[in-house]
Amino acid sequence: MHVFVVEEGKTRLLDTPACCEELAGFESWRTTVWGSAAARALGARFFPVLDGGDLTVMPAQVPDFVVETKLLRANLDKLVPGTDPSHDHQWYVEAISWRLANIQIAAGRALGAGGGVIVW
Repeated sequence: MHVFVVEEGKTRLLDTPACCEELAGFESWRTTVWGSAAARALGARFFPVLDGGDLTVMPAQVPDFVVETKLLRANLDKLVPGTDPSHDHQWYVEAISWRLANIQIAAGRALGAGGGVIVW
């Protein structure tokens, strides 16, 4: 995940500060969390894009993206994928919360820079 700015028609990725993380979740979460039926049922429209590819949030879309991150944060329990013998429900809630925090921090950085967010 990266924050970018558009300068003279070209995209430039901003360096990620040492205090920030670029992790948006496990590869499988593209379908089981961010692109899940639960996320879609909540009304998410940005995150489900990850189910089929990368997500690019353009600068003008970042405010709406921030709203969507808040929607997902308010419904973490609903985003937990089905049963997994290696991790319990609470582990998933905490892991999703942590990755979502990384995304929210990136969105905040994008707002401050007048840029966007790419989740690869």
